[in-house]
Amino acid sequence: MAPRILPAVGALAAAGAAAVAWGALVEVRWYALREVTVPVLPPGQDPLRVLHLSDLHLSPSQRRKIDWIRDLATLQPDLVIDTGDNMGHVDALPAVLEALDPLLGTPGAFVMGSNDYYAPMAKNPLRYLRSDAGRRVVRTPRELPADKLAAELVAAGWRDLDNRRDTIAAGGRRIALVGVDDPHFDRDILPAADAATTGPFDLRLGVAHAPYTRILDEMQADGADVIFAGHTHGGQLAIPFYGALVTNCDLDTGRAKGLHGWPGARPDEADGAGSTWMHVSAGLGTSVYAPVRFACRPEATLLTLVARAES
Repeated sequence: MAPRILPAVGALAAAGAAAVAWGALVEVRWYALREVTVPVLPPGQDPLRVLHLSDLHLSPSQRRKIDWIRDLATLQPDLVIDTGDNMGHVDALPAVLEALDPLLGTPGAFVMGSNDYYAPMAKNPLRYLRSDAGRRVVRTPRELPADKLAAELVAAGWRDLDNRRDTIAAGGRRIALVGVDDPHFDRDILPAADAATTGPFDLRLGVAHAPYTRILDEMQADGADVIFAGHTHGGQLAIPFYGALVTNCDLDTGRAKGLHGWPGARPDEADGAGSTWMHVSAGLGTSVYAPVRFACRPEATLLTLVARAES
């Protein structure tokens, strides 16, 4: 029996090693631009192009990623939404600002993720497969300059939505915004409605780093037309033709990335009444201590919001 088993074990080990090599050397740097269409605008309105960035996890040495992000400005989006985890290194702030600089002339809004506040730490990579991965901080993490990053983005005109409401004009539209600080570290407090953001708007957007179901429920009940989130890395390690194994939060794995409806079917489907649109970005990076992706390319997404069909 043993002579028959050994070749199979060897073949399995070789396949595993090849998969790790692919994920660590190729796919983790194989950046993709996704494009989706969302029928959410009032009937008769022209399209609105929204660039969704998330989970850059930048370090100063990632020159190719920096250049790739900078080139996204050639898409000429009407609005940029950044759902956090921009910094992946204690010295990452200049790299993040360099990467985002060509986009800072475009209207934008952002929230922070835990890796904008705290530098990544070495840990057992198998912990990522736990549903509470990243929530138990055993050692005191090194703080990152989140306040300086926020100040630079706000100075450029982007809206800070960490437990805040705001409004913005983009593509000739008036847009109401609401966001929360990172739910993964329980920093989220959905702000109460105020007079400035309760008037008539063309669009209402909700923004969060981690798509915990409590936040999605709150934003859907608050009247968001589209909710933006990141954090999941799309599962980071996925199985071909099956998908993500984890989301690193309580969102189901079937919605680990991409455009979906919340809480049920998509609003454009027959049984989607009462749902809102939700886009979860698989993000562009990983922790420097787990620099592998498999069957889940790093990505940014250009969402073209178009008019709903007249009923």
